[in-house]
Amino acid sequence: MTIAIIGGGVCGLSLALHLKKRGIAARVYERVPTIKPLGVGITLLPHAMREFSALGLGEELLAAGIENRESRFYNRFGQLIYREERGKFAGYAYPEVGIHRGKLHLILYNAVCRELGEDAVVTGHECTGVEQDEAGVTVRFKDREAVRADIVVACDGINSAIRKQFYPDDKVVFTGINTWRGVTRRKPILDGRTYMRVGSINTGKMVIYPIVDNVDGQGNQLINWMAEIKRDDARAQNDWNKPGNLADFFPIYESWRFDWLDVAQMIRDADQILEYPMVDKDPISRWTFGRVTLGGDAAHPMYPRGSNGGAQAAIDARTLADCLAKATAQSGAQAADPRDALKAYETARAEPAAQVVRTNRAQPPDFINIKVEELVGDRPFDNLEDYISQDELKALSDSYKRVAGFALADVGRTG
Repeated sequence: MTIAIIGGGVCGLSLALHLKKRGIAARVYERVPTIKPLGVGITLLPHAMREFSALGLGEELLAAGIENRESRFYNRFGQLIYREERGKFAGYAYPEVGIHRGKLHLILYNAVCRELGEDAVVTGHECTGVEQDEAGVTVRFKDREAVRADIVVACDGINSAIRKQFYPDDKVVFTGINTWRGVTRRKPILDGRTYMRVGSINTGKMVIYPIVDNVDGQGNQLINWMAEIKRDDARAQNDWNKPGNLADFFPIYESWRFDWLDVAQMIRDADQILEYPMVDKDPISRWTFGRVTLGGDAAHPMYPRGSNGGAQAAIDARTLADCLAKATAQSGAQAADPRDALKAYETARAEPAAQVVRTNRAQPPDFINIKVEELVGDRPFDNLEDYISQDELKALSDSYKRVAGFALADVGRTG
């Protein structure tokens, strides 16, 4: 069985590695002409690290990033709302790691080249669509020759050309939330191992965490941050990967100077600022069409909240590889149709992924911040326990983890 993977992101590269381990041939077709480290930060939660560790990449990713010890939630006045240990410090079998997205991508890419060969990832191939028959699938590319495969997996992202072929009216959902992402070199914040959520989308929100230690040889870290703002005008949608304009968002954060962090100065000192719209797509129950199936953001684009997009893509890759391996293990009269494997994958993954999409919309992990802001009335508090207990806040956090698939019971405890 030969498999064409369309898209060389987290899902596509992970799938290629998983298939190799199961003895199944695959080749990745990537749109861009050259694989380069792009983007800013990403957090690899324990269930994501579980998937990457299964590929033998856990230690390499940990060495390339920063292991989070703790997550903290603050209001926009810099007051601590809730804190919890993370990753191995919370008893998980796997760490939680903040890392530059470009480093994650290159580690996966280099692993594919090492394990499958330099020609396993074919760049400069922009997929325009697929055609299939009883014998296989023809993949069409812009200004390139078509290729044939037994199975095609669309891992070509939120703007997937293959998904568009099966869902021609498919559109992103934008509800007025825009984001600006940046990286800043500065001294460590708190203990240098903390993931921070500050404020809410209603009055201005920041997510802040370190992704590189001692970035300049002088003890400074590379700090990843994301500003997130909801506005009433849902037509004012950001561009993608466009350099951010300070005037568009900085006034909201100009007064954010806390005794533990000068947020305004951190924004001013950024090496790079990019703007993105906060978008997703409505969940779909059907991912598989004969010999073609969807994975990662092509199947379930979700809000970049809770650091779950990459994790869900990695879970897709492992699940699909398992289903295909089971199909190829059968032989003779009992030989399985690979199309059945794609349907089994869809059955296993479509609804769990849809639940994460819906939860990220309705009750994201920073719902804690929103809840406290509503209860307190968007002002500093003297005693938070007068409004909500720490046990109630913990319940909100645990609820998100269960739906997103990284509750401690689901991922596994240390030892």
